[in-house]
Amino acid sequence: MKALAQNIRISPKKLAVVAEIIRGMNAEEALKFLKFAPKKGADILYKVVHSAVHNAQHNDNQNSADLYLNTLVITKGIVYKRGRPVSRGRMHPILKRTSNIRLELQVK
Repeated sequence: MKALAQNIRISPKKLAVVAEIIRGMNAEEALKFLKFAPKKGADILYKVVHSAVHNAQHNDNQNSADLYLNTLVITKGIVYKRGRPVSRGRMHPILKRTSNIRLELQVK
């Protein structure tokens, strides 16, 4: 039971803060936590965990109470490069970082 999200518009460092908390949790507990956590990364991870739980229920006929987060990997995605104009006709770079999320659920 897997779920994957690629090139999500949030930096991996910000996403890793929330991912560290829910790693290894029961899937239902993780969904409850993520629903009310006051971080942008929590909303994104909620969608990924929710998708993985529904994949397990629909494809493998698993009960959501028996599932836990076995693997949760946050990696860096592509970086969008933008510029900020500064004096003397120069530009300073702005890096818009993205993240990849790979989640695997396991039956306890």
